[in-house]
Amino acid sequence: MRQTIVKAALCGAMLLATTAQAALSPAEQKIGGSVDAGHEPAIALLEKIVNQNSGSMNVAGVKAVADMLRPEFEALGFTVSWKPMDQVKRAGHFIAVHKGKAGTTKMLLIGHLDTVFEPDSPFQTFKRDGDWAAGPGVGDDKGGVVTMLLALKAMQAAGTLKNANIEVVLTGDEEDSGDPVSISRADLIAAGKRADVALDFEGLSREDGKDMGSIARRSSNSWTLTTSGKSAHSSGIFSAAAGDGAVYEMARIITAFRKELPEPNLTFNVGLIGGGQSADVDEDGVRIAVTGKTNIIPPIAVAKGDFRTLSQDQTERVRAKMQAIVDNGHLPGTGASIAFDLGYPSMAPTAGNRALLGKLNGINKDLGLPEMPELDPLKRGAGDISFVAQYVDGLVGLGLASTGDHSPAEKADLSTMPRQAKRAAMLMTRLSMEKGRK
Repeated sequence: MRQTIVKAALCGAMLLATTAQAALSPAEQKIGGSVDAGHEPAIALLEKIVNQNSGSMNVAGVKAVADMLRPEFEALGFTVSWKPMDQVKRAGHFIAVHKGKAGTTKMLLIGHLDTVFEPDSPFQTFKRDGDWAAGPGVGDDKGGVVTMLLALKAMQAAGTLKNANIEVVLTGDEEDSGDPVSISRADLIAAGKRADVALDFEGLSREDGKDMGSIARRSSNSWTLTTSGKSAHSSGIFSAAAGDGAVYEMARIITAFRKELPEPNLTFNVGLIGGGQSADVDEDGVRIAVTGKTNIIPPIAVAKGDFRTLSQDQTERVRAKMQAIVDNGHLPGTGASIAFDLGYPSMAPTAGNRALLGKLNGINKDLGLPEMPELDPLKRGAGDISFVAQYVDGLVGLGLASTGDHSPAEKADLSTMPRQAKRAAMLMTRLSMEKGRK
């Protein structure tokens, strides 16, 4: 009886595999074989670029990674250029263009060359342990860039790349974008305006062992709040002459933020705070040096924080609410002002993005893979695709699954590379057969 059950299970599995294979075109079947054959060479390339430090501030290192990738893209028929970003004190951007059949879908592929690990970090080397590899940027985002290349190479081997209109933008400062972003993201935004579809090759999100589809990313915005009061002896606190002081005014505002701001898809945080006789923020905005005494009413307090939203409308609404709280209801003898730095915009979960995920799930079905449910956008941080989200439909997360990103514990699941590359290559192949909208 047991042998009968086992045989039936094996037959069922073989039938499902055969059915899935039959749903793929001959070219797509060739894509699958090419990806499998190219997996180990891709890992060798990943090791090479991970071992080259490319912290965001390591201009030479970022450029060195770009130079390693140039011949890989040129061999596929891409015209490659390097756009220096000296104006914003960053390395630059790698841009590669492949011209295909006129009138078909224009695709923008997004990734980045830099990591959060600068040359002084002790975390510098690629180390493999079976299906897992550790190293700076192995998941975020060098693994994604290599997965992109593996997919493109498979398309070339299957003959589907020749008709595809593709522009690749690999930024050199995703982890610490150059200021102002009007300059540092100008090339990416221009590419987004030209494209019909944007595919982001940052890491694959997984939940409970299941691959998830990402169609949204929240914004990342920062704020600096400064409050003022009258400097006086502490014995006079709360009097008509001395007032309440800068710290109590700061407390009023932050408490009001906590009570009045909460709404779905919004998070907000106070990351730094200091008050006293003086409160000086360093030029990098990451330290507040405070002086004073316990018996002096503080004349100044400074707090810095962030807030993250799921749409531009939400960003503007929250910003207006924060400004109103700051402006209204000052405590006696105090004042306050707030400054905003709107960094990464949001990528809202649009119908167009959802339709793209539907196409990807069609490929999953044809490959015999489970459907990828939508990921809760609160579980996805900000990224470069958000700069083009208002112009083009997009998908996030075509790179490798990884853990410990942005820490010395970063490691990537190399076993996810083949299926991610197959998904990407087949999606791009099918999109290349559709009529473009721009």
